[in-house]
Amino acid sequence: MKSRLIIILVAVALVGAVSMTAQAADPKEPIKLGAFFALSGPAAPIGTPTKLVAEMVVDKINKEGGINGRKIVLVMGDTESDPAKAATIAKKFIHTDKVAAIIGPTTTGSGMQVKKIVEEAGIPTFMTVGGDPVIMGGEKLGSFNNVFKSPQRSSTAVKKLYSYLKDKKLTKVALLTASDPFGKDGVVWLEKLAPEFGLTLVAKESFGPKDIDMTAQLTKIKNANPQAIVVWTIGPAGAIIAKNKAQLGIKIPLFQCHGQPGPEYIQLAGKASEGDAMPATKLMAAAELPDKDPQKKVIQEFIKLYKDQYKFDKQFPINTHSGYAWDAIYIVANAMKKAGTDPKALRAAIEGTKGYVGVSGIYNLTPEDHNGLDVDSMVIVQVKDGKFKLAK
Repeated sequence: MKSRLIIILVAVALVGAVSMTAQAADPKEPIKLGAFFALSGPAAPIGTPTKLVAEMVVDKINKEGGINGRKIVLVMGDTESDPAKAATIAKKFIHTDKVAAIIGPTTTGSGMQVKKIVEEAGIPTFMTVGGDPVIMGGEKLGSFNNVFKSPQRSSTAVKKLYSYLKDKKLTKVALLTASDPFGKDGVVWLEKLAPEFGLTLVAKESFGPKDIDMTAQLTKIKNANPQAIVVWTIGPAGAIIAKNKAQLGIKIPLFQCHGQPGPEYIQLAGKASEGDAMPATKLMAAAELPDKDPQKKVIQEFIKLYKDQYKFDKQFPINTHSGYAWDAIYIVANAMKKAGTDPKALRAAIEGTKGYVGVSGIYNLTPEDHNGLDVDSMVIVQVKDGKFKLAK
C-alpha cells in the first residue's frame, strides 16, 4: 500500500513537471526583454527618448506578428544615471524577471558595471552606450561574450573625425576630454590613432562632466596654438565649452564627438555652436542622403514613425542617439526569430548578424567585433545657420 502511494505521488509530480514545462514553452507566452535607461539624472536627456524608441519599435514588431507569433514585453528600469543602480536592475532582470535578453543601459559607466553581471549569467545584452570597453576583452576589461552595443565604437568615431581633419590639413590638435568613463575611453583612441593620421597632439586637458566652466583649460589650449580643438563628452558640457571658446575669442575650429549631434547642443550653445563639426549617424543628415544609400529607406521610416505617428519629436527632437534602441531591439528580435530564446543559441544568432540595415548603420557582427559598424556608417555634420548639415 505504501509503495503504491509513493508511485502515485511520483506520477502526480511528473505530470505537474510536464505541465509546468509545457506552460514555460507555451508559444503564446510573451517574451520578456529587460530594458533600462537613464530616465533621471544627468544622462536622462539621452535615456528618456531612448526608452520611447524602445517602446515604439516593440509596438511595431508586435503589430507585425511578434517573434514567431509571440509578443515582446518590455520590463523597464530607470538607472537614474547611476552605475550601481544599473547593476541592481540587471540582477533583478536576470534573477526575478527572468528576461530572455537585456537592452541598455545608457552610459559607458553603467555598461561596465553591468558587463560582469550579464557575462556571469550568460544573458545576451545589447547596450546603447558610446564607449568601447563594454565590448573589449582582456584581463582588465573581462570577457564580452554576451555583450553587444549598437552605437558606433569610439574608435570608429575617432577614425571618421581624424580622417576629416587630415583631409582639411588640420594637423596640430588640442584635446579637451571629460574625466568620466566615456571621456577616458575617447582619450585612449584619440591618442592612439593620432600618429596613424599624421596628427600631432599639442595640448591635452580634461574636465569633470558636471563642470560649468572650462575657460582655464581653453586658455591653456589657446596658448598651445593648435589648428583645431577636439572635445570628447556627452551632455551639456560640450555646449558650455563652445560658449567658453567664443567668450575667449578663440577662432580655430571646434570638433565635438559622436555623442553631441542633436538640437539640444545648438539650443544650449546658441550662436557659439555655429561652424562646430562632429561625427554623427546618417540620421542627422537624412534629407541629404542619396536615394541609393541602403539606409535611407529605413531612416525615413523611423523618422515618420517618430515624428508623425508617435509625435515624440515635439518633446524630444531627433538626435544622433535616437536610433540606437531601434537597432539593438531589431537585431535581438531577428536573432530570436532564428534561434528562439535559449540564451546560448540567441547569443550565437546575434553574433552571426550580417547585413542588418539599421538606422545607425549596416551591422556585420563577428566574434571579435560585437558592434559591427565601420567608418562608412558615419558622416561629419556641421552647424550651419542653426541646423546640422553635411560638412563639406
